[in-house]
Amino acid sequence: MELTGLTPLEGGWSGETFLAESPSERSVVRIFAGPRHAPFAAEVNAALLQLVRGLVPVPRVLEVRHARAGAPALLITEYVVATRADLVLPELDPSRLADAGERLGRIAGTLAGMPQTRAGRFVDAELRVAPFESEAADLPAWVETHAASLDWDAGTLDRLRTLALRAQDLLDGVGRTSLVHGDLNPKNVLLEPASLEVAAVLDWEFAHAGSPYADLGNLLRFDRRAAWVEGVLAGYLAVRGGERDATLDLARAADLVALVELAGRRAANPVAARAHDHLLTIAEAEDWHVVPCAP
Repeated sequence: MELTGLTPLEGGWSGETFLAESPSERSVVRIFAGPRHAPFAAEVNAALLQLVRGLVPVPRVLEVRHARAGAPALLITEYVVATRADLVLPELDPSRLADAGERLGRIAGTLAGMPQTRAGRFVDAELRVAPFESEAADLPAWVETHAASLDWDAGTLDRLRTLALRAQDLLDGVGRTSLVHGDLNPKNVLLEPASLEVAAVLDWEFAHAGSPYADLGNLLRFDRRAAWVEGVLAGYLAVRGGERDATLDLARAADLVALVELAGRRAANPVAARAHDHLLTIAEAEDWHVVPCAP
């Protein structure tokens, strides 16, 4: 496939995603350059899109170009004509917001039903899993790993440690792992604005094997409007079953893992800065249900 007319796409912080236009078609080109990407990141992303296709709406994979001397790996997918959910949701009334939330909750529930044998990162096109570092599998240890980068006073850090212990107790009772998108939020979802149908789930860079409640926690992280929360939970529970309050607690507990990591690098981008402020609010209140600070 010849790539011409590359234009950066809005919505991400990496600057590695482009729209390619030719007389016959439009496609999306993701460049996997630099040391932050694992050696087979493009192949892993392509394999994940193939794996979930038919269960979750995703773009078709058109081509994978492997890294070679002087050229990074590329993943080329179809261009899906729809609107990012983060641009649609603020304009919705409570009824339609709940409808959109239910649709995304079903996505999270579907992924949570795709079992994995152990937690870890996908390392190749066969989607083999390499275990996480030991501290990443234990939330209290994860907090200690990031304590210096959080740079909080001792009292606030101790309250976070208390919450981490409570969260780990809940997560230890889950007993299984699943496919996790890893960044399931409205910025990475395309919607049909009129019908609110999910057209595509994008950006699988952070996908891994992990908690079946992690994607649910991501969806519920910042937007805590009642209609959104109840819609997302309704969609997830319709697919996975369970009790509402217990499921919400597990989602909040699972999301602490991502929040701690994001908060520790708050200078990296606005999302990490917002995550830091949100985690600080949670720690100060010793309550993961607290309403986050406004962006």
